[in-house]
Amino acid sequence: MPKDIIAPEDEQLILAAIQEAEQNTSGEIRVHVENHCSGDVLDRATEVFAELHMHLTKLRNGVLFYIAIKDHQFAVLGDAGINAIVPDHFWEDITEEVISQFKQKKYALGLANGIKMAGEQLKVHFPYNKEGDVNELRDDISFGQ
Repeated sequence: MPKDIIAPEDEQLILAAIQEAEQNTSGEIRVHVENHCSGDVLDRATEVFAELHMHLTKLRNGVLFYIAIKDHQFAVLGDAGINAIVPDHFWEDITEEVISQFKQKKYALGLANGIKMAGEQLKVHFPYNKEGDVNELRDDISFGQ
């Protein structure tokens, strides 16, 4: 089970990065971990995005970090509201950072760095609104098979 692979301190590092990023934005970030990716990684990430109801945020500003541990697959996926405004290289830059850490077996650090990078862009384009902001999606890591 993927949950067994992530040590409690690694999970805390990832959750802290999500919470830190979301303190400055109305954007929502989720992490999904599973062992295997059946088919194309972006197709599977899109399925998980829908399963986690990430497309239901008010401003369509959800970001999913998808990892298939045993298959060494990673994807970061943003909703329509984000994709419409971030720079073209945005997702590639995050992917490069995460994968560079993964290659050193620093999985939690790679995810935390990528989450913080996403948070910086979300802060610019979807600033935190103290008056009406609600946490639309859970911050915990979701696990598949």
